[in-house]
Amino acid sequence: MLPLDKVRDLISKHNLLEKDLSSGKIEKKNFAEKSKEYSDLNDIIKEAREYLSFDKEKIDLEKIINDQKSDQDIKDFAFKELSDLNKKNEINEKKLKIYLLPKDEADTKNAIIEIRAGTGGLEASLFASDLFKMYEKVSQKKKWSLDIISISKSDAGGLKEVIATIKGKNIYSSLKYESGVHRVQRVPDTETQGRVHTSAATVAVLPEAEEVDLKIEDKDLRIDVFRSSGPGGQSVNTTDSAVRITHIPSGIVVSQQDEKSQIRNKEKGLKILRSRLYEVERKKRDEARSKDRKDKIGSGDRSERIRTYNFPQGRVTDHRINLTLHKLEEFMQGEIFDEMIENLTLQAQEQELINLK
Repeated sequence: MLPLDKVRDLISKHNLLEKDLSSGKIEKKNFAEKSKEYSDLNDIIKEAREYLSFDKEKIDLEKIINDQKSDQDIKDFAFKELSDLNKKNEINEKKLKIYLLPKDEADTKNAIIEIRAGTGGLEASLFASDLFKMYEKVSQKKKWSLDIISISKSDAGGLKEVIATIKGKNIYSSLKYESGVHRVQRVPDTETQGRVHTSAATVAVLPEAEEVDLKIEDKDLRIDVFRSSGPGGQSVNTTDSAVRITHIPSGIVVSQQDEKSQIRNKEKGLKILRSRLYEVERKKRDEARSKDRKDKIGSGDRSERIRTYNFPQGRVTDHRINLTLHKLEEFMQGEIFDEMIENLTLQAQEQELINLK
């Protein structure tokens, strides 16, 4: 059972914010933050009030049921009302528990997604391209903004690697469970005997870190300039515009050469570096807080096989929650992506609730 004082605190906070926001006396710099907090509380305030009034309503109904003078029809009605009230209270309690779970500070951030071809040669690069197209379609349907930071194509028309930013509302919370190894089983176009091949691509989703989240000291960076290579146009290949940034304390290296401008390449490189460093720090904090982190959904471990896309059978299976959807084509079109994410989120929340006990 939830401590009632915590529920009362939610209602008190909601009432106070409502009063402050309607007073017109909040400083401009604090208005957006308080408005968001009020909006978040609006999503749970009805459940909080119902949860607080549960005991009184339950007692009232039990009095009617146990009253010898009550008409039997009224007793039956009260009995049904009590049953419905108990079920509703269980749902409200679960929603409130989830709302009161410790928040991931990164959930509201935009995301940087990195997709790389894994084992499987050219077929792996084609699958990496298919995954990127899937995330593009999801972004379009949800009206998220997707911008490519860097891209490296394979000879077969697939992708060796692509890094992009995805911007919108609560992006990281929607995509954080995508990190890991995605495996595909299908018959490649080059396969003459119809044999099914298995290949893979890795996906890493990082919260986009701002300068306020993580300060990088100039003394900790080594920046090397070199000549761009590969596709990109003739002018790219004749200027020393490519940049390699090494973060000396961590050893993390980021190379960027998509832009013709050395300054732009440096900006993009620092954006990726900042997000990778921010994720490293977040993982350290997570591990310090929870020794059983590896058992949880969405550990972010890229060596972990999380999902299989089986084209001959038309199914996609997420191995972390043992969920199989027999709608692979729709999934690759971004049509039922939400169904997978909602199940992953629910499972993660269930695990969090167990860990709190």
